[in-house]
Amino acid sequence: MALELTDANFDQLVLKSDKPVLVDFWAEWCGPCRMVGPVVEELSKDYEGKAVVGKLNVDNNPNISAQFGVRNIPTLLIFKNGQIVDKQVGAVPKTVLDGKLKAQL
Repeated sequence: MALELTDANFDQLVLKSDKPVLVDFWAEWCGPCRMVGPVVEELSKDYEGKAVVGKLNVDNNPNISAQFGVRNIPTLLIFKNGQIVDKQVGAVPKTVLDGKLKAQL
C-alpha cells in the first residue's frame, strides 16, 4: 500500500530514502487524481522493497506542495537521493509511470 506522506514525514520518508521514491500529489476532489490512485497503489505493490511509493494530499499538506511548485494535480514526482529526477503532470497509463520508476532502479 502506498505510504501516506505529510509535511511532517516528507523529509524522512522521501528526501532521506535510499531507494527511488514516487510521490503522487493529489486531492479528494480531483477527478484525474482518482483515476491515477489505483495505479499508484498497484505500483506500490509491484515495487515493494525496490522503491518507495507514496501519496501526498495537497489540501492537507500545503508546505511540501508549495516547496516543489506543485500547481496542477495529479503531479507525480520521482525522487532519487533527495533530488527530483522525473516528473509527470496529469493522469497517464500505468506503463508510463512504470517506465519512469524502472529507469531509476
